[in-house]
Amino acid sequence: MSAEAMVFLFGVIVGAGLLFVKVFFVILISDLEVDYINPIELCNKLNQFVIPEMFVQAFMTFIFLISGQWIATLWNLPLVAYNVNKVMNEKHMFDPTEIFRTLGQHKKECFIKLGFYLLSFFYYLYRMILALVSDS
Repeated sequence: MSAEAMVFLFGVIVGAGLLFVKVFFVILISDLEVDYINPIELCNKLNQFVIPEMFVQAFMTFIFLISGQWIATLWNLPLVAYNVNKVMNEKHMFDPTEIFRTLGQHKKECFIKLGFYLLSFFYYLYRMILALVSDS
């Protein structure tokens, strides 16, 4: 198995994990909307995944960068920049006192990231298969 195939296999696995996390976010936000969960519980559950999600996404972008996968790096760079901007402005955590006021924004962000991770997953899967076929 070539290095390119290994990099994109890593991307597929990480992409599946990030997809799972975003689906979890969407489900919990929907639960808050229909009042199945209270804001404090929601924020406690979601906040434990915010920084690890951002770190994993940035690490994956770094792996693409050092392996010379320029298209994948350029595809992931805007999201890394957005995440860094959120951390620098201290708007990355969910606040239970502000959650109802910002719920629409958080929901929109979750759906956009879910779409991004879904497209990324299929791109990484395609590139992994392409690398495996070209090896043989």
